[in-house]
Amino acid sequence: MSTPRKLRLGPLPRTESVKLTFTCTASLKAELDRYATLHAQTYGEAVDAMALVPHMLEAFMARDRGFRRAGPSSGMTSAKQQPDGQGEERRELDV
Repeated sequence: MSTPRKLRLGPLPRTESVKLTFTCTASLKAELDRYATLHAQTYGEAVDAMALVPHMLEAFMARDRGFRRAGPSSGMTSAKQQPDGQGEERRELDV
């Protein structure tokens, strides 16, 4: 019997998205695909590697002490800070 895995990135919420394109190395794309496979095995729902990237970036930035200490920029707020409760638009990535 295997022990249930616990990944840093939990199940993904349903959100709107805006398209954003970036370039990465083939090895990073392979690692993203591997993570997506592990995520699907852990949470029982297939997910495209590109759907994980915005959540990974958001988690990374939320844990970056220097970024947090700098405070919010003048034009951007996090989804938690928006008074209307709508949250930020999500950006979809093409690789």
